[in-house]
Amino acid sequence: MEGYRNAGNFLFISVIRPQCPALAQAAAMPLLEETAPPQEHPPTVPVVIIGNGPSGICLSYLLSGHKPYLDTATVHPNPILYRKLQETKHLSITEQDLEYLSEGLEGRSRNPVAVLFDTLLHPNADFGYELPPVLQWRRDKQQHIPHLVLGRATPGGAWHAMEGSMLTISLGIWMELPGVNYRDLTNGKHRDVTSDRATPEEISSYYRNYVKLKGLQKNFVDNTYVTSVQKLCREQEGGGPEDRHRGQGGGGVGDGGGFEGKGVECLSNGAGGALWEVRGYQQVQNDTHVPFALFAENVVLATGASDSPVRLGAEGEDLPFVFHSTSDLGLAVSQRKLDMNSDPVLIVGAGLSAADAVLCACNSRIRVLHVFRKGVGDPDLIFKQLPKTLYPEYHKVYNMMCSQSYTNTAPSSALNRPQAVSIASSVCAKMCPKPQLAAGSVAGGAGAGLFPDYTSFPEHCLVSFQSDRKCLLQGNNSLKAFKISMALVLIGTNPNLFFLKGQGQYLGQDPTKPISCTQNPIDIHPYTFECSREPGLFAMGPLVGDNFVRFLKGGALGIASCLLKRLKQKGTLIGDGGGNFI
Repeated sequence: MEGYRNAGNFLFISVIRPQCPALAQAAAMPLLEETAPPQEHPPTVPVVIIGNGPSGICLSYLLSGHKPYLDTATVHPNPILYRKLQETKHLSITEQDLEYLSEGLEGRSRNPVAVLFDTLLHPNADFGYELPPVLQWRRDKQQHIPHLVLGRATPGGAWHAMEGSMLTISLGIWMELPGVNYRDLTNGKHRDVTSDRATPEEISSYYRNYVKLKGLQKNFVDNTYVTSVQKLCREQEGGGPEDRHRGQGGGGVGDGGGFEGKGVECLSNGAGGALWEVRGYQQVQNDTHVPFALFAENVVLATGASDSPVRLGAEGEDLPFVFHSTSDLGLAVSQRKLDMNSDPVLIVGAGLSAADAVLCACNSRIRVLHVFRKGVGDPDLIFKQLPKTLYPEYHKVYNMMCSQSYTNTAPSSALNRPQAVSIASSVCAKMCPKPQLAAGSVAGGAGAGLFPDYTSFPEHCLVSFQSDRKCLLQGNNSLKAFKISMALVLIGTNPNLFFLKGQGQYLGQDPTKPISCTQNPIDIHPYTFECSREPGLFAMGPLVGDNFVRFLKGGALGIASCLLKRLKQKGTLIGDGGGNFI
């Protein structure tokens, strides 16, 4: 049943699917009309999680009453940590002092709780060991915190959209979530030396099945798009009879959003915390968009980092032959728009997405021009952090980047910008002859050597794209022009927090710059993951710099521990039964 009904001052969404309890919960959340007195606000959800990827799934598991305890039958290889765990082994990890447990631990995450949870789940993993976790999980139904997880697709997030033929960077077992062994759900598939890496299809299937196996479906609302997250405020003096305001995306109290001052207060949930209003729509049958609004005591940002590709800002970047996703190359190849006789493909970037595009093109015998700003010896290149035995395909790309760089540089006086385009065809023909296999190599085979139809441009940047499919590169005080078939700009992605005030920029470690998962993550409390500039708003996963599933689980531990402790202090923990907000 779809439609709307009025009830007093509230407009209720009535989109009821009996087979989807979480949808019924969301449908029961009324849209508060502007004329409604603030004291008549609707019931609230204790926690709303925006994003249903592995971050949101893991947090839902912990909020559903699942608690980690030290498994007394195991011994952690770190004697100091093991001694600390034994001191309070009768308590779950979520009830303990995470700062005390994390002290002195080192790992590949900047967040100490992420390092702690990782070493409990995968002891000594960075030393090549595959040791069993030292945790056992118990469910306490009285520790269940009602929550909703809002996601744009089915549980699994961006993993559903990734290229199926690629392999994950992390080992498959590092992609698993608490309580369900990854290999148990993938039938223990093995390939070769890289057998412990997984395909996106395997991972997305694992996450979907995880939600079902753990009975978390009632917490998830699929095909849901959040369009606004706002802190609710009202005037107390000098502003009329308690006029209600919305601080744009947390623009209420304490962030300079225009609602500070003597005459303004945030609407409370009655327990001392401010309320958040979450608005959006759900895409249902026949592409119908049904709007919803609900109130939340706490909001968790778990949206990941793949929403918006980073752009060069170069002239012509919006031309139709310029793309920002590896999948566009795969589509062009599958539709036979590119072949060995095509002009070369230009790939910009020196990360793993660019390497995937290089491999895709070379395996299809398509000529490649690979442009990147860093030198091949730069220690920050991701390839230098990957073991050769586990990642042979990426080291093949790195070897080509080093050994097949452009050397036929014309004199700079001959390559000024007006002349560069005119000589593009001859330069490209000289540098990129028609594909011809190197002696002893095998076309497209796993044992193939380096690809002869690949040329790298270290320490170069792209100046412009032209409508006639020519591009202009600059490096070493010279300009070079080439005719290309298509261009792929693969220099990273940024989160799209458009539903927050100023796209959430004020939440960053540097509030003067946009949020970036690598350069400017959201500033959080290191042990609770609560945003430093916004109480009641939490962030986890890539938004706080944890780009690997292995470490983002620490965000779930920190947030669950914080919320459980706060609700226990208030005496408002709710048993398993759907909560008191329906």
